[in-house]
Amino acid sequence: MERLLPSGSATQPEPQQHQAFSSPVKQPGAGGAGYAPQATPLRSPKITYSDRFIPSRAASSRLDFSILDREAAASETPRRTAEKEESNGAYNMLLRSELLGCPAAPLSPDKAPSGAAGMGGGMGGLAGGLPSSPTKSPSRKLFRYIAGDAGTPTAGLPTQSPYARGPIGGEDSLAASLASPSRMLRKIPRAPFKVLDAPALADDYYLNLVDWSAQNTLAVGLGTCVYLWSACTSKVTRLVDFGEGGAVCSVSWSQRGSYLSIGTDKGEVQIWDATKCKRIRTLPGHKQRVGCMAWNHHTLATGSRDRAILLRDVRSQEPYVAKLAGHRSEVCGLRWSPDDRELASGGNDNQLFVWHQQAANPVLRFSEHQAAVKAIAWSPHQHGLLVSGGGTADRCIRFWNTTTGQSLQCIDTGSQVCNLSWSKNVNELVSTHGYSQNQIIVWRYPTMQKLATLTGHTMRVLYLAVSPDGQTIVTGAGDETLRFWNVFPGPKAQGSGSDSGMGSMMRTLIR
Repeated sequence: MERLLPSGSATQPEPQQHQAFSSPVKQPGAGGAGYAPQATPLRSPKITYSDRFIPSRAASSRLDFSILDREAAASETPRRTAEKEESNGAYNMLLRSELLGCPAAPLSPDKAPSGAAGMGGGMGGLAGGLPSSPTKSPSRKLFRYIAGDAGTPTAGLPTQSPYARGPIGGEDSLAASLASPSRMLRKIPRAPFKVLDAPALADDYYLNLVDWSAQNTLAVGLGTCVYLWSACTSKVTRLVDFGEGGAVCSVSWSQRGSYLSIGTDKGEVQIWDATKCKRIRTLPGHKQRVGCMAWNHHTLATGSRDRAILLRDVRSQEPYVAKLAGHRSEVCGLRWSPDDRELASGGNDNQLFVWHQQAANPVLRFSEHQAAVKAIAWSPHQHGLLVSGGGTADRCIRFWNTTTGQSLQCIDTGSQVCNLSWSKNVNELVSTHGYSQNQIIVWRYPTMQKLATLTGHTMRVLYLAVSPDGQTIVTGAGDETLRFWNVFPGPKAQGSGSDSGMGSMMRTLIR
């Protein structure tokens, strides 16, 4: 761990064989000494064989085979990986299309077959007439023969021809099966590829002490200091040390990554030029600590424990140009929409507000959360889609349509939701959580399927930032560590298994 601060299997015995005739055994006291009666031969049970089989001669019929004891056999086989399941599913689809004349359907990893896949596990996977887990029958028959449902003819589809140009299907059918789209499965590593030591990283739910700039520099607030860590060179720079002048409560990069705003517990906001390590301005206005900030080009929104949101134009000489009042408790979450027209704010009063840039009052008020709303994120893929997460008493992720003002979906995560962030490359999002498991969960939207659950932090995961290319995330916790995870595909890695972008570069340069 680096510091952020400079410094031959055993053979089994053969089973005993039972013979039809036993050897003579001496019976003491019966028939005199040495007398051994012959054992009476036993008649073997009669086995009835049946060789009658009537095949189905219908051109559209299929023959399904299903071993009844498949469940017992399946428990003895090793667990297949997701890649093998996908390959077996594609193989079954090809066989079903070529041998049985079934139409080829595109295979999705979400619907990959989970039963026996291949000829060795029975032919049940080749036809769709049987359920994946057949119910056991009291009879001990080995095979069960069922004629598949011919179904109704579909207009526009060619009928199956009894003649073929080869032993399998035609070239057109084979090409159609192989050309069906299949999404590649993405491996999400379950362990961080980089861990940094971050002493004095506060365990405070209402602070925002980690942010990643567009120029690939990580800003971290540790106690009274702000440190800059370059993801390209691993160089650490101490930007400022307030000493007794106040503790750092929030950090936020401008959109271009040149300027860093720092909120303190004294209510001040300082703007620094990161390239020159020089302070540009100090903006007053708040009466208490500034726990959250959000940039929108030249406009900086700041939220404070004094329940106010201040909009500051850094080009103006005035400390702020507008004051938004509506929360009845500390403001702990701020996010601008992708089109820069709406501002979402969350507070310790369990409220989620949506503000227009030029409106003094919120245009939308959402009160469904039962705890503080810190985690807020706008979807970059769908206009007006907002997601928010509640604290310990709520534990829910909620989706909102800000165009209609409707609640779309609610997911109970079972733990405190600390952060939310969308991937800009795919329609997925990541959430970080608090007690009791301190997890990081990657979700697929809109199904909200869990793609990965990452663990490693020993305290609640309060801080989250995403790399400029959207591939890597960094998480921070009160255990005083920063962990780097490769969770999203890069902008050039969609649909391929190769790594690109920030994740591969960092694994090369950061050791």
